[in-house]
Amino acid sequence: MPIIGEKAPGFSLSSSIDKTISLSDYKGNKPVVLVFYPLDFSPVCSVQLPEYSSRKADFERAGAEILGINRDSVYTHKAWAQEFGIDLPLLADMTGEVARAYGVYLDERGISGRAVFIIDKEGILRYQHIEKETRDFTFHADDILKELAKL
Repeated sequence: MPIIGEKAPGFSLSSSIDKTISLSDYKGNKPVVLVFYPLDFSPVCSVQLPEYSSRKADFERAGAEILGINRDSVYTHKAWAQEFGIDLPLLADMTGEVARAYGVYLDERGISGRAVFIIDKEGILRYQHIEKETRDFTFHADDILKELAKL
């Protein structure tokens, strides 16, 4: 698991916006909010990501990019985004390698846990919130924006 104040683990993954997204794409440019969630089309995820998406303009005003990430395929991400009106890049971590690097992969279930990591524009991890249970959703868009304001 990465440590606050240290370099965040890098990644390059296919995304729902038809391009490979790398953490390094944002270095020197803007902070990244990395949102791990268990599964597309699951009940809690289908509340969390649409909430974050509905606040996309607020994240942009804060100068940050928000990225969703889980083990589902790009095709599943696209279908889910269309059905739920999610206008955020969703990254396909199909092997769980990135979730493992961030310490949130649940091997016994084959999914990532629910977590939010805030990475500054220099690639340094500045904040993390990891839910105790995958069914929990206690870190809302306003909470993320408050943490971004501290950068």
